[in-house]
Amino acid sequence: MNAAWLRGRWLFNRRTARTLLWIALLLAGSVAANVAGIYFIGSISGWEQWLAEASGFFLLWRLCLYGATAYGWLWMRRRLLARQSDAHTRRRLLRTEIAGGLALVTLECSLLMQST
Repeated sequence: MNAAWLRGRWLFNRRTARTLLWIALLLAGSVAANVAGIYFIGSISGWEQWLAEASGFFLLWRLCLYGATAYGWLWMRRRLLARQSDAHTRRRLLRTEIAGGLALVTLECSLLMQST
């Protein structure tokens, strides 16, 4: 395999590397937040109790995040339909919206079932 062939592969481009870096940074940040929470609270059971007590605030945070995402989606949708208003684009957007809505409902239902 020569270097030109490797550069053409999806695994070795800048976009993939940047995405993997963001994923690694988010994962490291979430691990650091949990470790810091356990350290400040004093125990894992105390940390779990605090998380359970703060679950209402986390729900509020997720709802605000969903609202901001929906606003951004509508903004992007308007721009895309202004550029490409064919039936294929509308069907593709509708499928994406249904899949996203089902994913959010599934996530929230699983979180609700965990808390009970």
